[in-house]
Amino acid sequence: MNPYIMDTIVFLYGLCIGSFLNVCIFRIPASKSIIFPGSTCPNCNTLLKFYDNIPVLSYLILRGRCRNCHIGISMRYPITELITGVSALFVYYRFGLSIDGLIYFIFISALIVITFIDIDHQIIPDVISLPGIPVCILFACILDTMTLKDSLIGVLAGGGSLYAVAWTYKMLTAKEGMGGGDIKLLAMIGALLGWQGVLFTIFAGSAIGTIAGMLTMIYAKTMNMKLAIPFGPFLSAGAVLYLFYGPTIIKWYFSTLM
Repeated sequence: MNPYIMDTIVFLYGLCIGSFLNVCIFRIPASKSIIFPGSTCPNCNTLLKFYDNIPVLSYLILRGRCRNCHIGISMRYPITELITGVSALFVYYRFGLSIDGLIYFIFISALIVITFIDIDHQIIPDVISLPGIPVCILFACILDTMTLKDSLIGVLAGGGSLYAVAWTYKMLTAKEGMGGGDIKLLAMIGALLGWQGVLFTIFAGSAIGTIAGMLTMIYAKTMNMKLAIPFGPFLSAGAVLYLFYGPTIIKWYFSTLM
């Protein structure tokens, strides 16, 4: 098959999955079914026709507005679809059409949902992270690059490290500094990426979070060091970065020390 045709198929598949992820992002925090009813307008709750629910394209044709109530729809929807489509391409380029690729795409899709829910509500739903831990352990047993032992150590390293940080912060300040959702998320990440992935995720996520926090404070014109910024999106970004470029970045980093 022509590689350009295959790229297009993979990208379109990612867009369609992204459309479903939008449903998850909107409904999971509200404890609503992600299956029934079908997609509706977030403003007037009108059930969308299939031709108004084509990823990205329908948004552009309708100029970002509902056909029924004409109220603007957030750009978050096509952005999520595009992110998922691009993620599908990255996975395809890196792992091809393989079981490993499917596993990693499912993993990234879960992180996308977690990221946007955490941004909107500052929570990481247990309905994703808790089942995600045993599922990722199972996935690790399927992957050629992981073993059950590596996965279990990753769970302990991920959940244990953040729990220690949260406990220490609470002892020193008598305040909650990190939610339990972050701890469960890192345990899930460790289950699939191992303890090496956990360490990379923590350092990369902290670095990205620090930069994002500084930019946010500048944008908000405040230097409030207690500004609440969810950590889940940065842990997710660190995990994805490790998945694609972790070993290369680690090798480059140690080469600079020599």
